[in-house]
Amino acid sequence: MDVIVIGGGASGMMAAGKAAEYGLNVVLLEKKPDLGRKLLITGKGRCNITNAAERDILLQEINSNPKFLYASFNLFDNQDMISFMESRGVKTAVERGERVFPQSGRSKDVLEAFINYIKEKKVTVRTAEKAQKVLIEGSSVKGVKTDKENLFSKRVILAAGGSSYPVTGSTGDGYKMAKEVGHTIISLRPGLVPLEIIEKWAVELQGLSLKNVNLEAIAGGKSLGSQFGEMLFTHFGISGPIVLTLSNAVADNLTKKSKVTLVLDLKPALTLEQLDLRLQRDFEKYSRKNYKNSLKELLPQKMIPVIIKLSGIPEDKPVNQLSREERAGLAGLLKRLEMRVKRVRPLEEAIVTRGGVKVQEVNPKTLESKLISGLYFSGEVLDIDANTGGYNLQCAFSTGYAAGKAAAESCRK
Repeated sequence: MDVIVIGGGASGMMAAGKAAEYGLNVVLLEKKPDLGRKLLITGKGRCNITNAAERDILLQEINSNPKFLYASFNLFDNQDMISFMESRGVKTAVERGERVFPQSGRSKDVLEAFINYIKEKKVTVRTAEKAQKVLIEGSSVKGVKTDKENLFSKRVILAAGGSSYPVTGSTGDGYKMAKEVGHTIISLRPGLVPLEIIEKWAVELQGLSLKNVNLEAIAGGKSLGSQFGEMLFTHFGISGPIVLTLSNAVADNLTKKSKVTLVLDLKPALTLEQLDLRLQRDFEKYSRKNYKNSLKELLPQKMIPVIIKLSGIPEDKPVNQLSREERAGLAGLLKRLEMRVKRVRPLEEAIVTRGGVKVQEVNPKTLESKLISGLYFSGEVLDIDANTGGYNLQCAFSTGYAAGKAAAESCRK
């Protein structure tokens, strides 16, 4: 065998296909019965393949070690990924936030394109076979021990994924294998993860989705950042794109001594003064109704009882009897609805794993280990993570491409 790739996810399939383009004997190992399980569930089953933003913007969305990715992105960037998909019959569409999806809206089409790609390049796929350790002789790769046999090769690409969504096969095996051969593993934490909220009213809103709202995270009187877009109330608290993006900063600042408060602006397009005028118009329109029946044009139905309770205004009070102070208090509540974070959800529920193989021990141009000759890394097993929006998958594809290319070219030296 010329090259063995451990892990049949996005990065592993890209690495295997690229290496096999050189006419080499490439083996792809996947412990699950089928390939690309995590790829299928990304983007809510639609697969947010990449992001169409300029490369500088793309790199700004990488949270950990963005400079390490320069070489990989130079070899294979977001535009290359779009071209790759299009050349394999998967037409793409750019949506809000420059997110790129298959035009069909089906992640299955992306997975099928990759499966056809590695078949076409004659990659030997061995599913339901678990890699247990990388075999080393001296300071060089010798092969891979699986739960079935020892496979021998002088080049191994470790693309075993992270520790999030373990049902897909990402159970942290890659970190264990890398550590066994001497690599440093940066502590693993959940990345892009939902948040548990202390306030009980948040749970009462379970299932409610909000669009075009602004969420700011604050700790110690300082802003940790804010995001505009969509969010979702769940049985434990909140989730959705803007919550996930803020979650890393929340997690980094949430300790026993440091609390994090989230401030939700339900009407970010309006100033306080403009919102007060809006309330006056609504209350005039519904002047013969009670307070609880005057908010239906302002808020989602499910949120009205919560806002009424938090505002402290009796629900049966005639709306034309509301004082200026009560109206001002309501406007302030709509602009600054506060929630306290209890904790972040566990790593198993995170979209990505933060931490991983220390990139200072890996050659950024080839993705080859600086400690073990012939050992390459790609994808989430590395200490690289990014925001939501297609950036994490692009990191997987770019590093997979670079590792596959470098491993194949080393065979010809």
